[in-house]
Amino acid sequence: MTRLLVEVEGETEENFVNYVLSVHLLAVGYTAVNARLLGNARSRKGRGGIKNWDVVRKSILNHLKGDRGIIVTTMVDYYGLPESWPGHATASTGQKSVSERASVLEKALSDDISSALQSFDPRRFVPYVVMHEFEALLFSDPDKFAQSIGQHAQKVDLPYLSCKFRAIRSEFPTPENIDDSPETHPSKRISEFVPRYQKPLMGVDAAKEIGLDAIRNECPVFRRWLENLESLV
Repeated sequence: MTRLLVEVEGETEENFVNYVLSVHLLAVGYTAVNARLLGNARSRKGRGGIKNWDVVRKSILNHLKGDRGIIVTTMVDYYGLPESWPGHATASTGQKSVSERASVLEKALSDDISSALQSFDPRRFVPYVVMHEFEALLFSDPDKFAQSIGQHAQKVDLPYLSCKFRAIRSEFPTPENIDDSPETHPSKRISEFVPRYQKPLMGVDAAKEIGLDAIRNECPVFRRWLENLESLV
């Protein structure tokens, strides 16, 4: 039996795990895939958002200690990640590629968790930091992304939106390279053309429409995470 718990930062990621990622992982052999919003488990208002590392660390350790048969992973955005997270300072300096930034962060997170546990199989913790934001993954297929939004926002000019999304995608070698500036991060770019963009609904429906195969093919950091999870079955 292989069970997976995904610690996520918000409702968008929670829905993505429960309605997109879980379908794939259950098909490849996982017996359970569940998302858990970071924060106070008893109050939904107190949950979600990127917490300081000490809060996240405590939650991860509690799950790993309390259930030795579970694998724990994370799904949090690099955009807005608190400086308290291990590896953040190193990842943010120098001329590192997107893949290198993610690797620095994920190794630091893995090392920190492993150092707190005795006789720990490091394969049970698979950190993943989304580069740079969940919405970046949706630029894996700009046309399907636009079409999906059109199902919710009927007044959207789909050819125009597709054109704009393709133009954004063409600026970068991969969707994960779409930057983390407060003025140009992925969801900011989307809201310029879709003012009523609703992340939990539109984002997850778009991910369903685009499909994991397209996201995997276009996003190397995401692909590395998914292949790592697949290898653990």
